[in-house]
Amino acid sequence: MLLMVFSLTLSTPLLVSFWYGDGAYPAFLTSFAITVASGALMWIPFAKEKGDLRTRDGFLITSLFWIVLGLFGALPFLLSPNPELSVSDAVFESLSGLTTTGATVITGLDDLPKSILFYRQQLQWLGGIGIIVIAVAILPMLGVGGMQLYRAETPGPIKDSKLTPRITETAKALFFIYVILTVTCGLAYWMAGMSGFDAICHAFSTIAIGGFSTHDASIGYFDSPAIMLIASLYMMVAGINFALHFQALRHNNYIHYVRDSESRFYAYTIFGASIIVITYLILVGTYDLGDGLIHGLFQTISIATTAGFTTAEFSAWPSFLPLLLLLLSFMGGCGGSTGGGMKAVRIMLMAKQGVRELSQLVHPNAVIPLKVGNRRVEAKVVSAVWGFFAVYVFAFILILILLMGTGLDYTTAFSAVVASINNLGPGLGDVAAHYGNISSSAKWILCFSMLLGRLEIFTLLVLFTPAFWRQ
Repeated sequence: MLLMVFSLTLSTPLLVSFWYGDGAYPAFLTSFAITVASGALMWIPFAKEKGDLRTRDGFLITSLFWIVLGLFGALPFLLSPNPELSVSDAVFESLSGLTTTGATVITGLDDLPKSILFYRQQLQWLGGIGIIVIAVAILPMLGVGGMQLYRAETPGPIKDSKLTPRITETAKALFFIYVILTVTCGLAYWMAGMSGFDAICHAFSTIAIGGFSTHDASIGYFDSPAIMLIASLYMMVAGINFALHFQALRHNNYIHYVRDSESRFYAYTIFGASIIVITYLILVGTYDLGDGLIHGLFQTISIATTAGFTTAEFSAWPSFLPLLLLLLSFMGGCGGSTGGGMKAVRIMLMAKQGVRELSQLVHPNAVIPLKVGNRRVEAKVVSAVWGFFAVYVFAFILILILLMGTGLDYTTAFSAVVASINNLGPGLGDVAAHYGNISSSAKWILCFSMLLGRLEIFTLLVLFTPAFWRQ
């Protein structure tokens, strides 16, 4: 059923192809036929089967959501003569879009058919809403994900793992907010000077915190401070928990943003990093005061939220700045947002736990509870955070070793793992501009890394445990 629904989304790039007369419509027609037929062939034999889904079914369906759609989403790239992509490149581009990673193997974006450009952006937008619904409504019910930790602090209906009593109602509420943000972002871009086509496409990838662009120079193509500031604002907003947006709209009260510990930590971290980046860029003479403020703020927000838009080659910035920006992507957005990374709530809890352990050394007999806001965090939550971090680091190191085994140098391999597992996009070294020059084996490894990061590690890795498949 999912494939059949997904096939309908191919109608929009098909209409774009007809509108602009770019000649790419056969690729979308063929992809539609293959996708809807495959979905129907799998669904019809079991259409009358009834049964409740178990927890393990939830893990499998959540993982297959991106794996299957990523494979079928590659069809238009594979069937289109422009760009001419191999199977590995087409799957890489598709998965990068759906997971909102934003890493690309395509060069010469300015010369691509408009429908292919639109399709890339639409993939990110569809992936973004899928991420939010699964992160807020599904993963907490499975016992994993940032929201599972976050709900202990959050007042109101969120603590019951869903915003409204039914998951369908939750999905509708989140989709409404997602559409409103996309429309307002697109209008703001258009009023700032983008064409209607570029405004729609960049609104898709901004709200999804994806990073795909219709131009090789990304946001830098427009050379507009107004567009950079609009993008910065909407990237920050999209990186906040969508459950808080829901609360703000429902109660017409925006105090939730201020009271929320994770949102404050997220904002303070990005604000502090922005000051460091801007100050250093101006002091070493990379930019003057005005350009330093705009480029430093935009690039810090873009990398920290894992959007991955660029206005300049940050990989060529002086001294420690490229590494600092990459490290910021480990935090990413808040739980329940379209951002990647480990999520701000986990980083915040690990920092608080570290401070508590230092205090415990000084006062060994004291009882020092770990609190987030005014609520005490249970020991099992802290244990879950450290368990996630341990598996995350182990997976990171393993993927890094595998990538270096394909022939990549350390800088390229390290930044590629950071960019893929945190769903960031741009890296350093040979992947600073694009991923087209690395080997096919490296691309498949990075595809797995993108899925791993997007599914919050455990959701995907649990499928590889023998216990999962035992009856």
